[in-house]
Amino acid sequence: MITIINYGVGNLFSVEKAFIALGEEVRVSSRSEDILASDKIVLPGVGAFGDCMKQLQASGLIPAMRECVDREIPLLGICIGLQILFSGSEESAGIDGLGFLDGCVRKISAPNEKIPHMGWNALDILEAHRDRGLFKGIPQASYVYFVHSYHAVPENKDIVSSTCFYGEKITASISAGNIMATQFHPEKSGDIGLNIIQNFIRHGQEGSR
Repeated sequence: MITIINYGVGNLFSVEKAFIALGEEVRVSSRSEDILASDKIVLPGVGAFGDCMKQLQASGLIPAMRECVDREIPLLGICIGLQILFSGSEESAGIDGLGFLDGCVRKISAPNEKIPHMGWNALDILEAHRDRGLFKGIPQASYVYFVHSYHAVPENKDIVSSTCFYGEKITASISAGNIMATQFHPEKSGDIGLNIIQNFIRHGQEGSR
């Protein structure tokens, strides 16, 4: 069973609908026991980093999420759900992220572009991550849908699985063992996005890596 974590933020319906479209059994839950009983978990998020972390802290779900990460249960973060995996963000000084990954979240530096970065952009899938993980069968330069003003800057650059360009090189996705996340919205990215979600569903199954 895949559980989409409901902590009061995020377009849960669109994410749930994408999994259902792929024929997957999925539930949206705000219960720790459901999260702990999951085969995989999904962490969506929209809005500001600080607001998302405050909501997540108030939900009481963080200990269950940490236990899942410790047990290497696959986790997919989406949009702000990627950003809050890190230690903190320039957007919300003084508010800690989950700290599952080392690094910070910084504002996009694109003086000649409109912020937020909103719309379709092409992925540059890094060589070590091509045709594997979330990107198995995904063509280079595939277009996906973004809405964000900040992006993650990991300390370990090897976990960056794809980037895009918008005034500067931007982290579009990360992959660190069983923690995977996309800055873009796969649930809003057409067939390419559905294929990426399908790859997450298949993660850990024979032949998926």
